[in-house]
Amino acid sequence: MIIASNTKDMLVLMCLSLVMILAGDLTNNLASAQQTSAEEQVITLPPQSSTNILSSSPGSSVRPPASQKWGAPADVPTTVLPQESDPTVWGLIRHGRKGLVSIPNQRAGLLVQSQGQDWRAFRNDSIFKFGGWVLLGIIAALVVFFLARGRIKISHGRAGTTILRFKTIERMTHWLTAVPFVILALTGLNLMYGRDYILPIIGHEAFADITIAGKWLHNFMAFAFMLGLVLMVVLWVRHNLWDKYDWGWIRAGGGIFSDDVHPPARKFNAGQKIVFWAVILAGASISYSGLALMFPFAMEPFAATFAFLNNFGTELPTQLEPIQEMQLLQTWHAIVAVILIGLIFAHIYIGSFGMEGAIDAMWTGEVDENWAREHHAAWVAELKGEPEPEPLSFEAVGSAEKPSHD
Repeated sequence: MIIASNTKDMLVLMCLSLVMILAGDLTNNLASAQQTSAEEQVITLPPQSSTNILSSSPGSSVRPPASQKWGAPADVPTTVLPQESDPTVWGLIRHGRKGLVSIPNQRAGLLVQSQGQDWRAFRNDSIFKFGGWVLLGIIAALVVFFLARGRIKISHGRAGTTILRFKTIERMTHWLTAVPFVILALTGLNLMYGRDYILPIIGHEAFADITIAGKWLHNFMAFAFMLGLVLMVVLWVRHNLWDKYDWGWIRAGGGIFSDDVHPPARKFNAGQKIVFWAVILAGASISYSGLALMFPFAMEPFAATFAFLNNFGTELPTQLEPIQEMQLLQTWHAIVAVILIGLIFAHIYIGSFGMEGAIDAMWTGEVDENWAREHHAAWVAELKGEPEPEPLSFEAVGSAEKPSHD
């Protein structure tokens, strides 16, 4: 420390201090000028000519202050509130401009996809209402049918003798497909409607636990359902091809509207064939879309599908972002699943309490002989070596009499 002994020494010290202060200010000004020059080099290019939408200058913001102009020195981002301005970096991002990323996943370059809000609104409104009306409509139709028609009885009563309709492997295949499908339907409907109708009843914590468990069940049961579909094709596809009895069965409405009409059929009638092919085709479709949702971005089928459909005069988009493929997959998965659930409602009804004797086929494998003759006369004739019945003609639909049973 220097101690001044007289006035002259004090003046010298004051001059030295002033020189040091001026030198410090000069140094700071030079550094600030260099930094401003570097910033001008980074932001001089307008948005249209820049290939990288993210500024590389230190402290830069994804959304610059509204007062900033391209090529002008940047203000401090934290001291200026956003205002109306010319298109900015944020505007580019907001409208789907893709940037460059250094990570392997190049899809991360798309930060904002505006169509995502449109998809969310469509899912939470249109699909929500569509699914509800489909399911409630089918349930209402089944209730009305039951009240008007009642349970479909065996016209001649039970014969007391049975016929083996389905072997053990066939029944196992049916239940291997049916049980997972019910679980998939319940857990899927919970994802769609649970927040609106279940959460208010059981509370947030219980609903969260049920939904998380349902998500795991949904994913794992899907593979059992897929295995069931494969076995169904192997065991039953040859029995579900069109034959000469199917058109008469359809014209007669399967005989479900009258006790006097029993159109003959082989092992599976036309109605069962419709259900079979619906389950196989729709089941395969939702299995594919479900796998694509379980493994995001691994499958992108809609661009190629739309390109194929455009050959028939449509004008569907073929340049789809990966996230758009995922949104379309989820939408397709939900719509097809809801339609298939509604069809299975009708199948469950007619195969259980809607028709006497039907449940025995998949429960014990044995069915009453009179039931078999009324609903599958051609199949019974084939088993017993009897003459084949004639297909039901159009004239016979309105005037058919109950078949005799000797």
